[in-house]
Amino acid sequence: MDNREFCIARRKAELPAFVKVLKAVPQVKLDHRPDPKARTAGELAWVMAVEEAALLTLLDAGEVKWKDTPPPPRVEDTVAAYQRDAAAVTERIERLDEAGWQKKVRLLMDGSPAWEDTLANMVWGFLFDEIHHRGQLSTYLRPMGSKVPAIYGPSADDSGS
Repeated sequence: MDNREFCIARRKAELPAFVKVLKAVPQVKLDHRPDPKARTAGELAWVMAVEEAALLTLLDAGEVKWKDTPPPPRVEDTVAAYQRDAAAVTERIERLDEAGWQKKVRLLMDGSPAWEDTLANMVWGFLFDEIHHRGQLSTYLRPMGSKVPAIYGPSADDSGS
């Protein structure tokens, strides 16, 4: 299995956990934040969906202009956007050859290059960042009155403990 194939396998393996965590966010608690410096639950959920949309642009154009956008008002809209774009990203990666996987791409912030690398490294970097944000969001769930779903193994909420 090469790097691209491993990335595809990991993306497919991580998808259900992303969806479970996103769906566990209570609609009435989208504005929850544990600290004034922290993103709200809605913003944190949305950033994962936006990263997948950014990857689509990166795959298609070789460059993405990052911009923060406000989250939609409904959890199900965030979940739908994430699922749609994550599936499309994985499908596009599956069609790449090694040259496409190793092509140079860049992420722009405020018009300036913030990150320039191979597509492979950027796709992996975005996946790791999304996993990080998923972990943050999972720590919000219990204080919001929700349950933490299983991610890499059973959750105490699954066992009733």
